[in-house]
Amino acid sequence: MINIQIGGNCKTKIIFVYKDFDNAIPHIVKEVFDASFLSCFPLIQENSKLVLYVGLENRNEFNVRKMMDAVAKGVKQLEKYNQQEAEIDLSVFIEKFGIKCIRNVVLGVELGLYKFSQYCTENKDNFFRFFLKGIQEDQAALAQECLRKDENLAAGVVSTRNLVNTPSNLLTPDKMANAMKLEAEQCGVQVEILDELQIAAMGMGAFLSVGNSSGNPPRLIVLRYFAAPESPVRTALVGKGVTCDTGGYCLKSRDSMLGIKGDMAGGAAVANAIFTLAKNGIKTNVVGVIPACENRISRQSFTPGDIVKSMSGKTIEIQNTDAEGRLILADAVTYAIRIEGATRVLDIATLTGAVVGAFGFTTAGVLTNSDLLWHELEFAADVSGEQYWRLPIFPEYEEMIQSKIADIKNMGEHYCGTISAGLFIKAFSENLPWIHLDIAGTAWVDKPVFEHQTVGATGASVITLYDFLSTEAG
Repeated sequence: MINIQIGGNCKTKIIFVYKDFDNAIPHIVKEVFDASFLSCFPLIQENSKLVLYVGLENRNEFNVRKMMDAVAKGVKQLEKYNQQEAEIDLSVFIEKFGIKCIRNVVLGVELGLYKFSQYCTENKDNFFRFFLKGIQEDQAALAQECLRKDENLAAGVVSTRNLVNTPSNLLTPDKMANAMKLEAEQCGVQVEILDELQIAAMGMGAFLSVGNSSGNPPRLIVLRYFAAPESPVRTALVGKGVTCDTGGYCLKSRDSMLGIKGDMAGGAAVANAIFTLAKNGIKTNVVGVIPACENRISRQSFTPGDIVKSMSGKTIEIQNTDAEGRLILADAVTYAIRIEGATRVLDIATLTGAVVGAFGFTTAGVLTNSDLLWHELEFAADVSGEQYWRLPIFPEYEEMIQSKIADIKNMGEHYCGTISAGLFIKAFSENLPWIHLDIAGTAWVDKPVFEHQTVGATGASVITLYDFLSTEAG
């Protein structure tokens, strides 16, 4: 449990330092501490008072993501010293970023100390308390409001991590739907859960081709948050929700099997971004559509060579049963447009291994038919600190998914996998502004890349989705 508050006092302090140093820093610190990025120097003063200095490197190169990492590094270091409360001096952050720096401080604390321990029989959770210092009296009210909203945002990322870290036997499509329904009702988001019969009645054959492979039936989770009735814009966030992905008859390799529980990270990000928007009262119109299912091997499983009919009416040739995410997203996008009246679509998924080959574990791939949506996403990413890279859409890439025996096929060539997968989803966007995020490389880390990460789920893109819609709301 973590408690963060404005003001307060305790013996332990975290002080952040640039390389050019502040004159107030003790001489002994200057002699042995170079303030390189994420370097730490603990100084025990009289009365057993601990001051932890954390290096920030150069002022000009310091940014919001580095702030989050510096704070995460500091609180992790205190945990190693068995310190469970501290003052965090925000002075250098406020000077550069203003009072809204509280967001990245809160995220650094909450995400840096995150642990997934719900299923440990021994309670491994510790209580931490942090006091934010360096805030002027005339900023106190704004600081409290920032703290409230930022804690909601951090909770959204933590909730996403918890969902993605939960094993498949404990998070079936029905269980995930029920968990999201409970959260939606608590924060004022309208929710509707469609079962397999309703899904079938709507003609969602692409979704069902995957969902019927399991004894745990699929669910379509629909979240509605319409807080800007005067706006004609209705954004659909469509998130992949495969709670167990064996690859079906195109079975995954042994090395890939441990990651099959996390193939619903896009759906978890969508849900928690919307919940945070609602908690913080952001004036926007958004509908979340999350096709939740499992991709297993059974007598009802789809197989390579099958042809299925989507909700849009398009027929799809199945070439690979492990390319299931684009199938369920195709029907979900159609549903968002035709039933929910979306005027623009953003889909997000752990879609391809190819994006990991291209960008590793630091950057998500993006495809879009709209320069405006791309610029809005870029702006949101600058605020969130998350990294995205736009990939090209050329006619020859779209030719890769043309089928000789159906309208479209669910696999391209063995190259350009991220692009052809995204273009498959684009084929169902009905010429609306559309943008696709492939977070297969950023949603999970076996070895943390940044200090605010821990092994496992990262909660990727929750913050960016929140900022994307907050910016649109003005």
